[in-house]
Amino acid sequence: MTHLRAHSLATPRWHLAAAALLTLAAAPWLAGPARAADAHDHNHAVAAAPAAAELAEGEVRRVDKAQGKLTLKHGPIANLSMPAMTMVFRVADPAMLDRVQDGDKVRFSAERLNGFITVTRLDALR
Repeated sequence: MTHLRAHSLATPRWHLAAAALLTLAAAPWLAGPARAADAHDHNHAVAAAPAAAELAEGEVRRVDKAQGKLTLKHGPIANLSMPAMTMVFRVADPAMLDRVQDGDKVRFSAERLNGFITVTRLDALR
């Protein structure tokens, strides 16, 4: 009788756990239309933001055309939650490197692309 009692007590717990997992797994699917509407509204808000607000300021420390990289001493980069520092960036377009030289003050935007922090816009402030 002990065996039957243990089995009958375990079964409802298993059912509750399975039901909870199914509910959690289905929650994103069920909320899909609501999330899509939120994401849609969010994208418009980002697009409407002025481009200048996204730009960080920095100074070119090194241009490496062979590697397609740029070393910048920069202020905070808000969209990446990155504090001020000096670091090497990849550039989205190698032609950007032709527009700057060591010592130039710049405004730029950077994003995570393919696992690397990459400069996507670069404006010299000569």
